[in-house]
Amino acid sequence: MDIAALSMAMNQATLMQNVSLAVAKQAMEVQQQNTAQLVEMLDAPHPTAGQTIDIQV
Repeated sequence: MDIAALSMAMNQATLMQNVSLAVAKQAMEVQQQNTAQLVEMLDAPHPTAGQTIDIQV
């Protein structure tokens, strides 16, 4: 394998690795946003909580 082909192959491998890392980072950011929204939703009070009282006589 000549130097030019080796250089191109190494650059292509580096590019593929960088793209893969960028996609993984983006997926992690989306997951963090989803988690934050889920936590926010779970912390919100229930809309009908406290409006009725169950009494048994």
